[in-house]
Amino acid sequence: MSLATPTRSVTVRVPAKVNLDLRVGPLRDDGFHDLATVFMAVGLYDEVTVTKSATWSVQTTGPYADLVPDTADNLALKAARLLDRRLRYRQGPVHIRIDKAIPVAGGMAGGSADAAAALVACDALWGMRAEREHLDIIGAAIGSDVPFALHGGIAMGSGRGEHITPVLARGTYHWVFALSSEGLSTPAVYAECDRLRGGEQVPTPEASPALMSALRSGDATALGAALHNDLQEPALSLRPDLAEVLSAGLEYGALGGVVSGSGPTIAFLTGSAEHALDLCVALTASGVAPQVTRARGPVLGAHLIAGPTRE
Repeated sequence: MSLATPTRSVTVRVPAKVNLDLRVGPLRDDGFHDLATVFMAVGLYDEVTVTKSATWSVQTTGPYADLVPDTADNLALKAARLLDRRLRYRQGPVHIRIDKAIPVAGGMAGGSADAAAALVACDALWGMRAEREHLDIIGAAIGSDVPFALHGGIAMGSGRGEHITPVLARGTYHWVFALSSEGLSTPAVYAECDRLRGGEQVPTPEASPALMSALRSGDATALGAALHNDLQEPALSLRPDLAEVLSAGLEYGALGGVVSGSGPTIAFLTGSAEHALDLCVALTASGVAPQVTRARGPVLGAHLIAGPTRE
């Protein structure tokens, strides 16, 4: 890894994710759970701009700006500072601007996406040209979903979800996302999962063969039928109102529906762009979901859209 002449400002676009399959293993001694999950990156994006600055700082714009901390707890800022500490020669500080469209606490890995974008942006800003595996390691220290946000596409996650293996898949898939005005805490959803399981024996998690087969063949109908999330029941336990949204989407013709990650966003798979538009109209007209949006997948992970540039 060699350092080139640094630049002044870089912008990276990073997608949201949906878990097509999420299997949660038993609680580990470290407080996490082993997972077997299949991610898909979808075309709902945040844009993160990193600029040379006299101090470390972060600012968020967009409809979810008030929900994102501008303190040391911000995951993008954490990622940038950790990357800087890992360098032989320090390069920071930087100012980070997040133009946010991915819901916060919505089960779509918005915070992890911003952390991944900050890593890619700082890598370019500082002229590092780091191997993606190096960024994966740093990203995994920030959050379990960060490595996938770096890779994008469709991939299997193991461990806490941070070990990423690309999945052989065909086709483009069209999604409708029913968003919620109120987020869900990921730790709270996992805790509810453990509570609901009680003392039952939990098997080692494995991805669904039916889902993997559907991806290989590009069969959207089969994929819709195979969508699964072990966190769906606990999310619905904490937010019973989401069950009505899920039922409505399926009643209006979705090929399948699932709570995305730890929720509360609900992802509906449709058969085409036109089908997705029709479902958006139906859900909006019913009043069952306060906000709906469409996206397709799979898409690229965190990638440069502006820079390196000089001011």
